[in-house]
Amino acid sequence: MSLRYAVLTLCTIVISMHQVRASAAEAKANAFNYPTAPSGDVVEDYHGTKVPDPFRPLEDPDSPESRAWIEAENKITFGFLEEIPQREPLKRRLTKLWDFEKFSVPFEDGGRYFYLRNSGLQNQSVLYTTDSLDGKPRELLDPNSLSKDGTVALAGLSVSFDGSKLAYSLADAGSDWITWHVRDVATGKDTSDLIKWSKFSGAAWTKDGSGFFYGRYPEPQEGEDLQATNYFQKLYYHKLGTPQTEDQLIYESTEHKEWMFSSAVTDDGRYLVISVSKSTDDVNMVLYKDLQDPQAKIVALIDNFDAGYQLIDNDGPKFFFQTNRNAPRSRIVAIDITRPEEKNWQEIIPESEEVLLTSDLVGGKLLVNYLKDARSQVKVFDTAGKLLSEVKLPGLGTATGFSGKNEDTATFYSFASFTTPTTIYRYDIASGKSEVYKAPEVDFNPDDYTTEQVFYKSKDGTRVPMFISYKQGLKKDGSAPTFLYGYGGFNISLTPAFSVSNLVWMEMGGVFAVPNLRGGGEYGEEWHKAGTKAQKQNVFDDFIGAAEWLIENNYTQAKKLAIGGGSNGGLLVGACLTQRPDLYGAALPAVGVLDMLRFHKFTIGHAWVDDYGSSDNAEEFPALLKYSPLHNVKSGACYPPTMITTADHDDRVVPAHSFKFAAALQQAQGCDNPVLIRIETRAGHGAGKPTAKIIEEAADKWAFLVRVLNLKPTL
Repeated sequence: MSLRYAVLTLCTIVISMHQVRASAAEAKANAFNYPTAPSGDVVEDYHGTKVPDPFRPLEDPDSPESRAWIEAENKITFGFLEEIPQREPLKRRLTKLWDFEKFSVPFEDGGRYFYLRNSGLQNQSVLYTTDSLDGKPRELLDPNSLSKDGTVALAGLSVSFDGSKLAYSLADAGSDWITWHVRDVATGKDTSDLIKWSKFSGAAWTKDGSGFFYGRYPEPQEGEDLQATNYFQKLYYHKLGTPQTEDQLIYESTEHKEWMFSSAVTDDGRYLVISVSKSTDDVNMVLYKDLQDPQAKIVALIDNFDAGYQLIDNDGPKFFFQTNRNAPRSRIVAIDITRPEEKNWQEIIPESEEVLLTSDLVGGKLLVNYLKDARSQVKVFDTAGKLLSEVKLPGLGTATGFSGKNEDTATFYSFASFTTPTTIYRYDIASGKSEVYKAPEVDFNPDDYTTEQVFYKSKDGTRVPMFISYKQGLKKDGSAPTFLYGYGGFNISLTPAFSVSNLVWMEMGGVFAVPNLRGGGEYGEEWHKAGTKAQKQNVFDDFIGAAEWLIENNYTQAKKLAIGGGSNGGLLVGACLTQRPDLYGAALPAVGVLDMLRFHKFTIGHAWVDDYGSSDNAEEFPALLKYSPLHNVKSGACYPPTMITTADHDDRVVPAHSFKFAAALQQAQGCDNPVLIRIETRAGHGAGKPTAKIIEEAADKWAFLVRVLNLKPTL
């Protein structure tokens, strides 16, 4: 069969799906009283193939028609949830368990220590500082005081080298847009400095603390800030005490609108290092500028997008990089900027069987965090690459941190697992010993739960790992309700993590399963690429394979199996839901990328093309159309009970994805199973969401599953 014929045949099916409305499906939809979604006669021509987009009006969330639809949908959804007796007990249990002290990994600058602390149920964590580890901490910034509903969040922070100044960014209602402020650490007072229209950017201080480098986008037209495409980011330098209009433009590209810039200043203060990326793919160029020379120009050290390079540190002109250049699982090299040709590069730590995730030069040693079968393994090397020791971790889990400066004598890290709350450790560089710095007290017994790691074969025979967590004493007779959670994209690894929400699910007798799908970074760049573009179906096959394995091995059965995932994981759920609706008892796609033909038309969606491909590309279009959840909804099919979740301020994956998918699924549903959409207000993609909203959403998620899976939990 020719590619052209296959595309035309597929499109005929898609067009028929929208044109033919089965009377049985309409009867079921009307029985649930779903509102009529705003619709039109929009038909897009993709390389000669015409594809209808009837719910295009829902891309405008602020139109009167869309607002009326949103309100009507929320009324149905919350009406359904309010009738579930276990909803309030679930919320109470979640609230009780959530109420424990939480800490971030501390860091030190200028002799001061900084860390975030949440007393338990605070909507946002509070930033503290102390002059010594044994000293009394002082509150430096409390985001909870900035809004009544807790929806203003601390998005980023950067402390000057001497520890005297704090640059911090705030995000409102979950938006990716941030505003930068500066606070005097000694007095706790803000300066007059204010930076607007920044996004996807940190702040890199100069050594003398006179200012910092940051990235920003052009100011969008009024009313388009949550949907307009983000192009032409620029790198600026802000000098303290001056207005933003006087900021110095450091770098831009007028020819490449998609280029994005991040910056760092080396610990010695001499060099500004600029990373240039064009997408979410792990490839970038590297530029640098000698800050000691006022006349110095920006120099291209790596002038192409052939691989990824992450700066670790420098020793004079010798720059240490972590790179996947000729090493899919990454290695560490040293590049002398006076002899930058690749033939002169020095390999410090070669590629190994494990995936090299992060690395830093602390106390004269390289602390390298590896991923071994999706769990942490941390090793210590000298700067010549000699292995010195391995950090002894508490068990099978995830360790993060290990950052600092070359002159530091200690560093901090966190450790967590599916059944171990996040604990903070102090690691002494000289002795190699770890000691607990902050340990949470959560109202549960970890010994009552267990996690196992299994390996199963996907459709094409690929061996895929999966973590399975549950309460001790589980009977493997196929009766346990199971929540299968996945992601599978953008080189992101799903490693063990503690979650109060998942703990409550396991308390109810539920199994929590996490497969490490292709598309992620669990086994390096080859594993990632095996789940991208034309090979994206591998990800869905891996997830479907996990579901089938859990059923075949008597953990659960189809009618007790729920699937969930967010963002790219929402795409995963949407695709698997439309491909195998018979395999699941419920589906929970959250903030998902569900319209694969138009995702790149909004905000930062263009940066995802390296993972997904683009409908603008005639060769990539057929694969996208074949699995796009929105375009593979079949009228009259019986879909499992589904609750789609999104937020009206999501400017990462705009809510139109979820709106259009919900409307299509409701219209097509051929049985009595509910198709609901829960639309959060004053919230975004997830970052910075207030604790109160997180608990409410978790309670609603589990309540929905209790109802549709017909569970009888004791709460």
